[in-house]
Amino acid sequence: MVPGESNLAAKPRAAKAAFPRSLRLLRHADFERVYKAGRRHFSSTLTVFFLGRAGENGSPPGPVTRVAPGLRVGFTVGRALGNAVQRNRMKRRLREAVRLSGPPVSLGADVVINPKKTLLSVEFEEVRSEIRRAFAAIEKKLGAGDK
Repeated sequence: MVPGESNLAAKPRAAKAAFPRSLRLLRHADFERVYKAGRRHFSSTLTVFFLGRAGENGSPPGPVTRVAPGLRVGFTVGRALGNAVQRNRMKRRLREAVRLSGPPVSLGADVVINPKKTLLSVEFEEVRSEIRRAFAAIEKKLGAGDK
C-alpha cells in the first residue's frame, strides 16, 4: 500500500441489498391519506394501515399521482415507543423484514406499518412472518374489493 492511501479504497464494495425509494412511502400527504381513508390490519407486534391506490385493485378513483405501480411501504414509529436508538432499530428491523418477505408486486397499494413496543423483544423470524401474514391479508382484502 502506498503511504497516505486508505485501505478502504483498495477493497471493492459489495453490492448492498437496499430497500429502494420507488418502494417507499415518503410524503406526509401520502401517510395522511392512508391513515384517513385506508383500512387496518392488526397483529401482536404491529398495526398495518393500507389503501389501494386510485384505479388499481378496484379502489375508488382519487387524485391522480405519478407513482410507479405496485406496493409502496412507509414506517411510523412514535416517540412513545422508546428513545431514538430503539425507534431506529424498529424501523431497520421492519425495513429488512419487508425487503426479505418479498411483498406482492402486483398489489397497487400504499401501506404504513406502525409497530408496537413488543417488536423489539420478538425474534426477527417472527417479525418476518407477521409481515408476510399482513401482506397476505392486505392482498385478500383488496382483492375481495374488486369482485
